[in-house]
Amino acid sequence: MSENRKPLLGFVGKLPSGTALGNSGKTHCPLCMGLFKAPRLLPCLHTVCTTCLEQLEPYSVVDIRGGDSDTSSEGSIFQELKPPSLQPQIGILCPVCDTQVDLPMGGVKALTIDHLAMNDVMLESLRGEGQGLVCDLCSDREVEKRCQTCRANLCHFCCQAHRRQKKTTYHTVVDLKDLKGYSRIGKPILCPVHPAEELRLFCELCDRPVCRDCVVGEHREHPYDFASNVIHKHGDSVRELLRGTQPHVEALEEALAQITEMNSALQKRVEAVAADVRTFSEGYIKAIEEHRDRLLKQLEDIRVQKENSLQLQKAQLEQLLADMRTGVEFTEHLLTSGSDLEILITKGVVVERLTKLNKVEYSAHPGVNDKIRFSPQQRAGRCRGYEVYGTINTKEVDPAKCVLQGEDLHRAREKQTASFTLLCKDAAGESMGRGGDSVHVAVVPKDKKDSPVRTLVQDNKDGTYYVSYTPKEPGIYTVLVCVKEQHVQGSPFTVTVRKRHRSHTGVFHCCTFCSSGGQKTARCACGGTMPGGYLGCGHGHKGHPGRPHWSCCGKFAEKSECTWTGGESAPRSLLRTVAL
Repeated sequence: MSENRKPLLGFVGKLPSGTALGNSGKTHCPLCMGLFKAPRLLPCLHTVCTTCLEQLEPYSVVDIRGGDSDTSSEGSIFQELKPPSLQPQIGILCPVCDTQVDLPMGGVKALTIDHLAMNDVMLESLRGEGQGLVCDLCSDREVEKRCQTCRANLCHFCCQAHRRQKKTTYHTVVDLKDLKGYSRIGKPILCPVHPAEELRLFCELCDRPVCRDCVVGEHREHPYDFASNVIHKHGDSVRELLRGTQPHVEALEEALAQITEMNSALQKRVEAVAADVRTFSEGYIKAIEEHRDRLLKQLEDIRVQKENSLQLQKAQLEQLLADMRTGVEFTEHLLTSGSDLEILITKGVVVERLTKLNKVEYSAHPGVNDKIRFSPQQRAGRCRGYEVYGTINTKEVDPAKCVLQGEDLHRAREKQTASFTLLCKDAAGESMGRGGDSVHVAVVPKDKKDSPVRTLVQDNKDGTYYVSYTPKEPGIYTVLVCVKEQHVQGSPFTVTVRKRHRSHTGVFHCCTFCSSGGQKTARCACGGTMPGGYLGCGHGHKGHPGRPHWSCCGKFAEKSECTWTGGESAPRSLLRTVAL
């Protein structure tokens, strides 16, 4: 395997003239406001100087630490896996976003080093916008030259010594001012276990960069490859995660825009209702003025409550959006400006952060609405001894909680009026107590869907609606009841329309003998007979049901529908009725 470096992301080359390199957000610590010094990357993807992090006040928690704990940092690349155990955990808060940062076992210095920020600091120093660079060898004098072979910054004295040594005589040394157009002048990233070796390889099994000594030691027999050969695969995985994160940023921005719009609509609506309240109150004197002030106070409380809810949701979404933007901006910057090793070193932190952010649940719609209604005709009690009117309510009818009542819900008869009652309720299941809702009812025959039955909806002004309709033909009908264009509970439902009620043609009597005046030929639907040639029933004789019944159909209920299907010439029609 030969090392044939073809960087996927980031390269050492000159940028077009006039291109801005970095900004204060990439090179300056958000805590001390100075150029980064040994910058550390936190799990929330904010970068802070090591010294500044060490000055933060830590706090202690108890955590179950494991080998795959998400509180560990990729800054400590070769962290030994330990079985879970109950250990005291030290944490700090990110000075930018207040995210909890659980420090690894090595403390602040075990956090991931932000090599990308170090490169940006060096570039800014070259432009003369920051402090002068210090020689990498003597750490004392200001830098004048740079060895392109060693990638080391040298002062004048160390540069001469560098050229006198046999091993470095033929290294390429350039003036520092000639590097101002370069996009990368970072130092080589050395192995933390073997400081003399540069990290050039990547262990696929351990998912971390390694050096030549590592692959013959701790990572012996592990599959590995040059970082330049595996950067495509790992870079694509980070890009895919980034593509999944960006839509959330757009959704959060849209949600915040809706909240801002809703806040404005709420304010306008409150002002409109307040104007109505004032107009209504002008015709009254002190009692009405006092009532008006009470209404305005109630309205203000509603506004504060709703606005506080919106502001809380807005703050939560803004924080989430800020976290998302931080993740997206850092990842984009890493993928576009980071070297292969920087991407591989930082990948774990980035993937963990973006994965967590993508799992955060949030509502893209405002949590409250601007449904505020002023009802000037509704009684509001007495004020200073006077009956006053006008109430403010925020109740909104909930179609899912509305109830249908009535005996004719599922049955009706042709050419006879059927009716039922709709009881409107709010989301809490309480009666609206008022009318004015948009109620729509449709009764449609199953076989003639293009010929709906005319319906009448009467608003009772107390939250109930009386619905009536008259079907013209028997059959199966579908009834749809909607409030605010939404089906209420139980809608749609079917109604069976039967034929018109048939009246009895006979008499409701105790027996045929008594009702017919003793005629032998009079018959009764109960099937009873009497001795002596009588065809009808009589008290105590065979077939008599023992209670009053209809002579035409034999039913025992006086208020019932006749089911007799005989013709006009049937013997039963000869029955004559007499007073019982």
